[in-house]
Amino acid sequence: MSGHSKWSQIKRQKGANDAKRGALFTKLAREIITAARQGGGDQDANYRLRMAVDTAKSASMPAENIKRAIERATGSGADAEQYEEVTYEGLGPANVAVVVAAMTDNRNRTASEIRSVFSKSGGSLSTVAWQFEQKGIISLLLNGRDPDEVTLAAIDAGAADVSPPDAGAISVTTEPADLELVRRTLAEGGFEADSAELSMEPTTKVEIADEKTAKQVLLFMEKLEDLDDVQNVYANFDIPADLMEQLEAQVA
Repeated sequence: MSGHSKWSQIKRQKGANDAKRGALFTKLAREIITAARQGGGDQDANYRLRMAVDTAKSASMPAENIKRAIERATGSGADAEQYEEVTYEGLGPANVAVVVAAMTDNRNRTASEIRSVFSKSGGSLSTVAWQFEQKGIISLLLNGRDPDEVTLAAIDAGAADVSPPDAGAISVTTEPADLELVRRTLAEGGFEADSAELSMEPTTKVEIADEKTAKQVLLFMEKLEDLDDVQNVYANFDIPADLMEQLEAQVA
C-alpha cells in the first residue's frame, strides 16, 4: 500500500479517536450539504449524496447530524448553506505533488490559508494535477475471508485493479464511472465495503525513505487537512511499509 493510502487510514483512525472528531463532522456535513443541494435529498437517486452519507456513517457521525445536513441543503432562506468547490495544486516538502480539494464560502480566505501552509513548509502552489488521475477506491475488510476469494469477487464485479491485502483489508480500484456498480455488486455478493470514494490517484510517486523527510511530509499533510475548508488532500509520496509502521505508532 502506498504511503499516501496508508496515511489516509491513519488519519481516519485519528479522526475517530481524538478531538478532531468535531472538525471531521463539519467537513462531512459540508459534503452532504453540497451533494444534496446539487442532486436532491433522495439518496437512491443521488449517488454522490449516498456516498457522502455512507462516509459519514463510517466515521460514526450521528444520524441526526446527517439528517440536519440534508434538511439544511434542501431547505430555503437563511438556513440554506452555499459552498463553492475549489481545487488547489502545488509542491510540498521533498517535491511531493499535492492536490487539495476544498469547499468554501470565502474563496479568498481559503486560498490564503492554503498558500500559507505551502509556503511555511517550503513548497509553493503550481500545476501538478497532470500527475494524478481520478479513480474509484473501495476498501473491503477481510474479516477472516480468504483474500483470494475477495480478490476474485472484486474482479468479477468489474474492478480495474485489486491490491494485495494490507492490515486486514483489500483496496479495490475502479474507473470513476464504475465505482457504484462495483460497490453494489460486491455488496449483493456479501462483500460490504468499509469505504467507497472517488480519489485522485498518483501516476508517478516520490519515494521517501528517511524518517525526517517522512515526518515533514506527513506534518505538511496534516496541516492542510486541519484547515476548516479543506475536504481532501491527495499526494504522490510513497513511504516504505516498515517506516510507515514506525510513524503510525508515533501518531496512534
